Amino acid sequence: MRDFIITATRSMRDYAERTVQHLSKFTSFQPLVEEINGVELLRTERFADGEMEVVLTSSIRGKDVILFTSCARNEAGIGVEEAKIELYHTVDVLKRSQADRIIVFEPYVSCARSDRTTRRSSVGLWVHLKILTSLGVRQYVTYQLHSDKSRSMVDPAVCIVDDIPALTLLKRYLCDTYIGNMENLEKVVRPNWAFCSVDAGGEKLARDFANSFGAPLVVAHKQRDYSKANAVESVYILSAEPLEGKVLWIVDDMVDTAGSVETLIRALEPHRPREINIIAVHALFSPPAARRLIGLSEEGLLNRVMVSDTIYCPHSLPDLDEEDGRRLKIPNLEVVPSAELSARIIRTIMTNSSMTKMLRPFNAQLYFKSPKLFNQ
Repeated sequence: MRDFIITATRSMRDYAERTVQHLSKFTSFQPLVEEINGVELLRTERFADGEMEVVLTSSIRGKDVILFTSCARNEAGIGVEEAKIELYHTVDVLKRSQADRIIVFEPYVSCARSDRTTRRSSVGLWVHLKILTSLGVRQYVTYQLHSDKSRSMVDPAVCIVDDIPALTLLKRYLCDTYIGNMENLEKVVRPNWAFCSVDAGGEKLARDFANSFGAPLVVAHKQRDYSKANAVESVYILSAEPLEGKVLWIVDDMVDTAGSVETLIRALEPHRPREINIIAVHALFSPPAARRLIGLSEEGLLNRVMVSDTIYCPHSLPDLDEEDGRRLKIPNLEVVPSAELSARIIRTIMTNSSMTKMLRPFNAQLYFKSPKLFNQ
């Protein structure tokens, strides 16, 4: 096992602490917990003119450093720009302090959607990864990048990008919380559930869910009004089966302003499903997402929203109402924790084990026959 330490920028210290606690459950890591826990290793200081400096409080010479960070909404309330600058300063100080290998673990990449390289605009993801690799990052770990092409933005000879499919985490949660056993999978889920894409581009994600559970697939095709920003003109629902009486799960990698899902849910309503749910990895919930989701719930159109905690997501979200900044509570919001999975990823990296089990397609039938399949 490699000599390593886990630390974090201010935006993810609590998450890093939880990950270390999960690592302590693995027998081989129990004696190392105090050694590897370097969450308080970094101190961020500001000059009078607003410039930043990150200070290392202990030696990390010759060690691998796993750095947790988030530039999205975070527990410390740090904005996107400040969080990025702090991250870059942190990588710099780790490199200057002669860390052997720097591994950045960013569960959600806030600039992931800025990945189009054919238009006259900056490409945020490329800029982010270019800065990190030029500063000395040699491995980058994240959950559910927005597109497959994003993984190829960095030369693997310079930096390895591990994009872990966090949808598997949500599938396991569905199995453990709502299905329970093989009988329910066969008699309840397969005949009565369906998984729906938000748009044609999201068909792959929804199909992945449908295949995992052996349930029908529904594809939503959006016609956009390109004369306006973020405007949808119409939605066409494509399904091989009637949707009346079915439990629908709208699948997406993220929910931002909830405009797309609101339009889709209203387009699904005339098909008279029994209930409509949303399942997504990243809970951006930018304004006016909270008000939209609350409104759908109050109208009886939305049953539950299931997300992971790759982005800090308390049940009462502050400053999400554009009008008065009230704390808004989204009804039936379920936040699936990911720190245990992060601990398993770290164990895999530090023991030079294979990532295959983390990346293989999830199959609910196999999961119920062997519940420990994913944990081994």
